[in-house]
Amino acid sequence: MADRLSWRVEDGTLFLQGELDRETLLDLWQQRETIMRNIAAIDVAGLQRVDSAGLALLVHLRQIAQQQGAAPVFSGVTDKLHSLIALYNLQQIIVSADDPA
Repeated sequence: MADRLSWRVEDGTLFLQGELDRETLLDLWQQRETIMRNIAAIDVAGLQRVDSAGLALLVHLRQIAQQQGAAPVFSGVTDKLHSLIALYNLQQIIVSADDPA
């Protein structure tokens, strides 16, 4: 069985851990509006796996934060996640704090 998805919010950062895929994202999806209040960054370093449904949720989380007046950046983006982001041409949406300016 896949590792469960867990998260915590600390000092304006949402930390995600485990696997973010169509099998694990329901709890986060159901709490997304509350979780994204006052979020300035999303740390994905603790994610071992992200599928296309998980990537879509990351895009949606960013959109929620933007609607609340924030422009969250992503940190801890792995090479595999960078590849998935590039595959879907989302580099302008999933902005990584780890990328050189």
